[in-house]
Amino acid sequence: MQITEVQITPELKGALALPDGRGPWPAVVMVHEVFGIDENMRAQMTRLASAGYVVLMPDLYSRGGARKCLTATFRALAAGTGQAFSDIEAAKAMVTARPDTTNKVGVIGFCMGGGFSLLLANDGYDASAVNYGMLPKDLDAALAGACPIVGSFGAKDKQLAGAVGKLDAVLTPAGVAHDLKEYPDAGHAFMNPRQGGGPFFGTLLQVTGAKPNPAAAKDAWARIEKFFGEHLR
Repeated sequence: MQITEVQITPELKGALALPDGRGPWPAVVMVHEVFGIDENMRAQMTRLASAGYVVLMPDLYSRGGARKCLTATFRALAAGTGQAFSDIEAAKAMVTARPDTTNKVGVIGFCMGGGFSLLLANDGYDASAVNYGMLPKDLDAALAGACPIVGSFGAKDKQLAGAVGKLDAVLTPAGVAHDLKEYPDAGHAFMNPRQGGGPFFGTLLQVTGAKPNPAAAKDAWARIEKFFGEHLR
């Protein structure tokens, strides 16, 4: 299976992964973590595409790389609006217009991308997978009219302590189908197959507990594939 670079708009690049065989398949927009479309994100694309989904990941750093775009992207995430949301919407429009996709579309994100996938749960998607993503301050407003959500978090991720309980307290009364799980031995970024961040940041992240946890990642992926299978197929 190959991942190909695509031009989503004149200013926006992306990466596309297609399943083997004949479609049509459900479409999924994948939103990358803070380090951009790196080896870990490409591995996640391959994993999901191999399960039978057309996966498109917009490069939210297309306009100048992470150094120039990171602050603006996080600002958009905090505000719930901005260029990053427009870029993700452009990616959704592109992937759903493909002749090899069905009328079902999901969104999935990791770390920073998990925050985006949570905020996008009420923006025309049929299912959302939130992997250790930041929660907005006003969860009730952010999740009004949300699609089904599957969420995975690490208990050792102190910045997201209590995230599962907070999400469940909003989604259950609202009648939103959801599958939320906190993994006791996992920290942030536990679904990455390799340590992210490069030599310097990778060592720093390991100290904070942000590192791969293969057992938790395997279970999280099984839950995501089951959940997407129920809501996107």
